Amino acid sequence: MAHYLKRGEIPSKRHVVFKKPNGKLYAEEVFSSEGFSSDYSLIYHHNPPTKVLAIDEPYDVTPEVVVDRNLQNRAFKGFNLKPNADYLSSRKIVLTNDDVNIILAAPQKSMEDYFYKNAQCDEMIFVHKGSGYLLTVYGVLNFKPGDHVIVPKGTVYQLKFDDKDNRLFIVESNQTFKFPSRYMSKSGQLLEHSPFYERDIRTPEKLLSFDEEGDFLIKIKRNNMIYPYHYANHPFDAVGWDGCLYPYALSIYDFEPITGRLHMPPPIHQTFETSTFVTCAFVPRLYDYHPEAIPAPYHHSNIDSDELLYYVDGDFMSRNDIKPGNITLHPMGIPNGTQPGAIERSIGKKETKEYAVMVDTFKPLKLTKAAMEIEVENYYKSWIEK
Repeated sequence: MAHYLKRGEIPSKRHVVFKKPNGKLYAEEVFSSEGFSSDYSLIYHHNPPTKVLAIDEPYDVTPEVVVDRNLQNRAFKGFNLKPNADYLSSRKIVLTNDDVNIILAAPQKSMEDYFYKNAQCDEMIFVHKGSGYLLTVYGVLNFKPGDHVIVPKGTVYQLKFDDKDNRLFIVESNQTFKFPSRYMSKSGQLLEHSPFYERDIRTPEKLLSFDEEGDFLIKIKRNNMIYPYHYANHPFDAVGWDGCLYPYALSIYDFEPITGRLHMPPPIHQTFETSTFVTCAFVPRLYDYHPEAIPAPYHHSNIDSDELLYYVDGDFMSRNDIKPGNITLHPMGIPNGTQPGAIERSIGKKETKEYAVMVDTFKPLKLTKAAMEIEVENYYKSWIEK
């Protein structure tokens, strides 16, 4: 999302002398993507961000894959995942491939005694339940239910929750989350036909600058390993920064649906794209207004993508017995569609009030042990009329 921001104090030019009141230099950091060839920010620290005191023994968090090749429609009860006090311990990868991890988390406590950095993946943290704020070197980013919080890879962060009851749907991506190119002008502005606009995007505010020495634990993830690094300075010690690479939030409740006379295909619901998957937001909308329209989705075959839906709230008109927090997985090559009675129920209806997040991956997803522990038995038979 290449929109320029500036927070705090910065010098007049890049890479020039910038002194503290005591005459010493601030430490400039270029936080860049794609080898200095894409979006970046310039951060001005009280202290160099390189002072490592110690590195503890790394540990493996690779999920246990139990279904390596899936060709079966499946469903999972996400809210059956047991809460865990610790944020990182609560994160359970339920579906995975070489490009993306689909994670459920139910943390009960804020991150207090450590910081976290995903050194390999962008993260989209969809906040289903809970509120609080994301704290980074860029400042404070408040979040609430319905927010997609995008954290660029390499960003050190802490999540602070207001309460114990939190449910998160997290997508780890090896590729950068970008807005769909068809929504963007050549210079990067969101166009008039986009279902959201720049003013809907929330960015970090209230830059906090901690000029502190001590022992600061940052747990760094890469290649499914956690490396516990101890740094000599607080990681959120910026006096200022500017640029185009930083965390931001977009609420599902600010997504404005696109409708038509006849049923519209899923790409109209798209929120983000990468080269390996796309995401969508299904929100309340008026149904199709052709006099003989069938509002329910037609049966379809996902020839080139696995289709995953995470159900958030409302009445899901295409599915029977679906609850908030449930996940459905419809693999590529197998047709799926509305369940018995849903087509008939939809005829003549004027609107839907559902909320859901969709992830369509271009490589098949593998199922982990954590997924199988919350699987809905015999979901693939749910299209048989009883």
